[in-house]
Amino acid sequence: MLNLLSNLKISVPDKIYIKDPESSDLGKRIIEHSILLIDDIGFDSFTFKKLGARIGSNESSIYRYFESKHKLLLYLTSWYWAWIEYQMVFATYNIPDSKEQLLRAIEVLTKTVEQDQAFSHINEVVLNRIIINEYSKSFLTKEVDTENKEGYFEVYKRLVKRLSEIIAKVNDAYNYPSSLASTIVEGALHQHFLKAHFTSITDCDNDVTPTDFFKDLTLTLLKTATNGK
Repeated sequence: MLNLLSNLKISVPDKIYIKDPESSDLGKRIIEHSILLIDDIGFDSFTFKKLGARIGSNESSIYRYFESKHKLLLYLTSWYWAWIEYQMVFATYNIPDSKEQLLRAIEVLTKTVEQDQAFSHINEVVLNRIIINEYSKSFLTKEVDTENKEGYFEVYKRLVKRLSEIIAKVNDAYNYPSSLASTIVEGALHQHFLKAHFTSITDCDNDVTPTDFFKDLTLTLLKTATNGK
């Protein structure tokens, strides 16, 4: 299985980058150390100059891959959602029962992330922290509509759509599968954030996980819709 996964390439929309960072050792080092540096100092304090100093490369060499740190963040978030999508597809493949399929999908989307040995230059645990803390900065911009038209968020939107289709299969009487799907994906990040920082306003703790909450929420909503059919 590890040999199979080692040949997997996570696909990111090519308009986000100038040169594919997966195509060279320098590009992979840029991705690897940008994740570590953003986690270290935060995205607002992150610069290509600081990244260049960390990897021992000129700042100009990083600009050959990404035109801005915003585009780099878009790359990291797109890579993360594509990686999550792959795991969700793998976990739900060949599962005939739609309810079980949905529960497995929710688990992938809401669980605590573990290191994936298939991608040695990317620390998924650290990247997950960046997604929890910094993801909204990738789309809360004046350019969001233009970037959306350019396809920068296609991986994220595809993931939500895939989940909404599973929800609809469980109960086609439920009228809001897309809204529920996006709430699960975004809400999982928020609950992990609250669990780490604002413990007084979440029920998630060492015993109750975001996965527990979203499984309960989803099944309760779908059951209610079925009863009202």
